[in-house]
Amino acid sequence: MDFVPDNTVNKLILLYVLDKMEIPLTENSILEICSSQNNWVNWMDCKDLLSQLITSKFVYKPNTDSDENRYYITVAGRECLSQFYTRIPASLRDNISHFAQENKMQFKRNQEYVAKSYKNEDGSYTVDLKILEPLTTDSIFSLKLKTDTRHNATVACKRWRELAANVYEYIYSRIIDN
Repeated sequence: MDFVPDNTVNKLILLYVLDKMEIPLTENSILEICSSQNNWVNWMDCKDLLSQLITSKFVYKPNTDSDENRYYITVAGRECLSQFYTRIPASLRDNISHFAQENKMQFKRNQEYVAKSYKNEDGSYTVDLKILEPLTTDSIFSLKLKTDTRHNATVACKRWRELAANVYEYIYSRIIDN
């Protein structure tokens, strides 16, 4: 017989995911983790339950107009989870913990290291590379590059997620840490 969680267990699953990922997550990341990649919580339920967790102050979402708000578990959410986490089946807790351990850095890079490109009037491309503050959508580092082809712009955007931390560290050390 398959395990069919109720809404309370689904809320605990969301709290458990936020706790184990140990980083603030965007709504899209939460939906991807819980619904698209793992089918732990139905997509529509996930959106509704996330809203309920915010209302009950177990999850915090900053009040900004950005589409990329980061959600994170509150102290009250951690206390609730510590009291009731055993209602999540042990095999599912292990699955979530393993997923978080394997994928945390990828989600961190995808959320914090943002790269976009757009075509200029002269046919060249501008690549806009940013590192965003983890708890907000404020940019702590921004770099714009002009490339001659779409291919180069695409390559720069793809490589940014892997190289952003090193680029930032290099520039910071050259400018600030003399």
